[in-house]
Amino acid sequence: MTETISKTLLESSFKSLPLGSIKPTGWLKNQLEIQANGFTGHLDEHWEDVGPNNGWLGGSGDSWERGPYYLDGLLPLAYLLDDEKLIKKVQPWIEWALNSQREDGSFGPSNLIQLNAVLGDNQDWWQEMIMLKVLTQFHEATGDERVIPFMSRYFNFLNEAIIKYPLKEWAQARGADLLLSIHWLYERTEDSSLLEFAEIVREQTTNWSEIFAKFPFWRKQNQWDHRTHVVNVAMGVKTPAVFYRQTKNEWEREAVYQGIESLMTHHGQAHGMFSGDEWLSGTHPSQGVELCAVVEYMFSMENLVRILGDGKFADILEKVAFNALPATISPEWDSHQYDQQVNQVMCNSAKRPWVNNEEANMFGLEPNFGCCTSNMHQGWPKLAASLWMATNDGGVAAVSYTPCRVQTNVAGNTELELKVDSHYPFRENVLINLKLLNTARFPLLLHVPGWCSGFQVKVNNAFQQVQVENGFARIEREWQSGDQIEVFLPMEVTPEDRNNYAIAVNRGPLVYALPIGEQWIQVQERERFHDWELYPTTPWRFGLMKNAEFEVKVEEVSYQPFKTDSAPVKLVTKGQQVANWVMENNSAGEPPLNPVPYPNAKVETIELVPYGCARLRIGEFPVIKE
Repeated sequence: MTETISKTLLESSFKSLPLGSIKPTGWLKNQLEIQANGFTGHLDEHWEDVGPNNGWLGGSGDSWERGPYYLDGLLPLAYLLDDEKLIKKVQPWIEWALNSQREDGSFGPSNLIQLNAVLGDNQDWWQEMIMLKVLTQFHEATGDERVIPFMSRYFNFLNEAIIKYPLKEWAQARGADLLLSIHWLYERTEDSSLLEFAEIVREQTTNWSEIFAKFPFWRKQNQWDHRTHVVNVAMGVKTPAVFYRQTKNEWEREAVYQGIESLMTHHGQAHGMFSGDEWLSGTHPSQGVELCAVVEYMFSMENLVRILGDGKFADILEKVAFNALPATISPEWDSHQYDQQVNQVMCNSAKRPWVNNEEANMFGLEPNFGCCTSNMHQGWPKLAASLWMATNDGGVAAVSYTPCRVQTNVAGNTELELKVDSHYPFRENVLINLKLLNTARFPLLLHVPGWCSGFQVKVNNAFQQVQVENGFARIEREWQSGDQIEVFLPMEVTPEDRNNYAIAVNRGPLVYALPIGEQWIQVQERERFHDWELYPTTPWRFGLMKNAEFEVKVEEVSYQPFKTDSAPVKLVTKGQQVANWVMENNSAGEPPLNPVPYPNAKVETIELVPYGCARLRIGEFPVIKE
């Protein structure tokens, strides 16, 4: 351990705004309300794993990760919506956790009762690492004075305890999540002993920096390894940047970029994720990706934007959030999948070439395994809380133009209220209105997406000449109340080359897919949150015509835009049914290299919808030469 490392922490490029500073509006607020009316607001009433008998409420039930996972989404949802009913659900968990602290500083259930046989003993730090993330959010939302001394006492305990009981298994792979909480506390206390402790944690954590710098997992994996477990990888992506704050090693910063490039080259999927139907699974569009990985990859991107200040990570965050996340959850938020497929033509109990079981792509309460049932809730709330960040020179940065209202301080202590009026990502124009208590000079950074070649911005109706650096356009000026910013984000339809000369279709941050008619058949009835199989009612074997044009059809943005029948944007193009595209292992086979249309099959006009609108779909198409 060097003196430099032990005494300093590299400043992050941006700073998160405290939970509650950003309030979602428009379609994003609708998503949070739908979530509150569905799984997140009622899961504890219908699923005993997070019910009153959970170990994190003092009961004799599960005392490992499921309760903390649930809180990690329920708590930010409650405070983003200012929903008193949800806040009352949160409070007993928080009170129990804070009151559980023992004299030595440890906390949480004293007996580890869990559903994951890999652990095999009564010692693990992972569940406490999640609860620490919950408590930091609680402190930001409420200012509760108990949290900081609580965490200080716990870290004093853990500093010695992890020498005797080092991080292992899940905690070892996910040590960066513990480091996030240590860094959070250090930034509020400046207790230098925390950085010495952080070095111990870094040294015990899986070295994702080395893994991503020289990525060894090029092929579909078929053996258990924490380094190829898709959720660990999704969490691990942020680790080199978290390490970088301590080590200042430039190669670790670069390892983030190298890792993402390797993952997308060898395992990338059209919706912005890499595959993993438990382990990394290659690029075939019928391989699955786990819902836990989706929300954890979003969390990694939110942290990478904050630490490294690069808009590239905002691009990835948006692509995953606007495509992979809604596609794998029912529009009413009352059923979800464990694994989704880009080319998903059937969701039923059937054997597929996955590690996960036959139920993994069904929609239900806990298909395959219940980790996603408890962990899925963080996706939308943490996105909402990360739409804007603070800069280190007294300004603000727009990470995503999703509709919201922001209240924060700029230029020292000047109160700022920002209102983002948009239907982004379903529309190209964004209006930002500023309300200031006093005139103030500060920088305002606007995310310029990598897909957007025609970015333009006006301030008070005057076009601005802007320089783009690291994916952000910086406007620094004297701002006053009533100033208005207009952002123009022209979205071009862009085919993306995939394997076997197939293509995916992108427009802006949205991926577009052919929706397949859905027949939902209930296979398990409960009081609420039933299990379903989905079967196709319309043909799916469509290829797209080479060089076909796309007509953009704009529809109303409804309360729930992520449904086929209320898709806010559609692409009209030409396609033809393909005879040599077959089912393989209960899924669509790989799009054929040389697609052969059915005899006498006509070229048809077809409509594509945003990927997240369709639960049965084709998102990767063979190309038919005319």
